[in-house]
Amino acid sequence: MTLSMYQAGIPPLTRSLNNLVRILEKGATHAEAKKIDPLVLIGFRLYPDMFPLSKQVQIASDIARRGMARLAGVEAPAMEDTETTFPELINRLQKTISYLETLTPEQIDGTETKTIELPIREEIFTFDGQSFLLYFILPNVYFHVTTAYDILRHCGVEIGKADYLGANQK
Repeated sequence: MTLSMYQAGIPPLTRSLNNLVRILEKGATHAEAKKIDPLVLIGFRLYPDMFPLSKQVQIASDIARRGMARLAGVEAPAMEDTETTFPELINRLQKTISYLETLTPEQIDGTETKTIELPIREEIFTFDGQSFLLYFILPNVYFHVTTAYDILRHCGVEIGKADYLGANQK
């Protein structure tokens, strides 16, 4: 069986973002139980030159949403980076997941050789569709989801590998 671009992209991305929703829910529960101001966790960063939790979530959302939209040849819905609470971050991820679920295999499959030009700062990076998915979208989303996980774990939230992987999902 051949793995399509749609199968290689949409299900893993939605799964990872759904897992991040549950991780953030555990972060919110932890903050409440330990009487920690949620802003402390949301603004926490692993190192001074790294982004805080809120930005990690926003970037994971942006890369998944915008990246798959580029492959589909459509405009991704804009999202402002204004989230300052766990419910707002969770809502952003749920909107991203809902958007990804509107994309169809017909829009994504067959884009393996599509030229993708991605402006980053003052450079333009050029990918074929398959490389864009496998070497840009997926690793970037996983990096930011992992970093969000690491921030909350570092702050004492009781989460583990099963939370990251979503062990009980298909």
